[in-house]
Amino acid sequence: MFFAVSLGAAALSSSLAVVLSSLIGRNLGPRILVFPAAFWVSTALLAAGSVAMQRALAAVKLERQSRFRRWLWSGWSIGIAFVGVQSYALWCIMPADRTSHAAQSGATTFILALATLHALHFSVAVLFVSFVIVLAMSDRYDHEYHWGVTFCAGFWHFLGVVWLVVLAIIVIAFRTPTL
Repeated sequence: MFFAVSLGAAALSSSLAVVLSSLIGRNLGPRILVFPAAFWVSTALLAAGSVAMQRALAAVKLERQSRFRRWLWSGWSIGIAFVGVQSYALWCIMPADRTSHAAQSGATTFILALATLHALHFSVAVLFVSFVIVLAMSDRYDHEYHWGVTFCAGFWHFLGVVWLVVLAIIVIAFRTPTL
């Protein structure tokens, strides 16, 4: 069951990134780096997912199992959307010039590394949510035992704070005229 849920998450987020790239495309101007609006969308998704995970935690503490599962599935869906939109945003800032000199100059490589590392860690968070969903479907969590949900929500919140720091670095780098 866990394999199916996590495979579904990967397939859906990849599909979303492909659909966004097909529908919207990207700006491939000569050495002009444009801040993708998808980063703002992914930030909103991260905040919405954080709310969903916190509500799932509150619901399980109150033994509201159906509400708990609904919020978990909402958090999972929002996480998938985040990974898909984030993948699209990373593709948008991928430089058209992929030479060794281009990789060593400017902040683009640093920005790509930071945002990609965050997206990879967030993919792990979606896997955590998938695992918690599988356990929730077999009634493993209640008002006394909800450590997995607490850890999952805490990890999500931590990644949200990390993303705000990464986003601030990206905004500063995009405002620097030497890019």
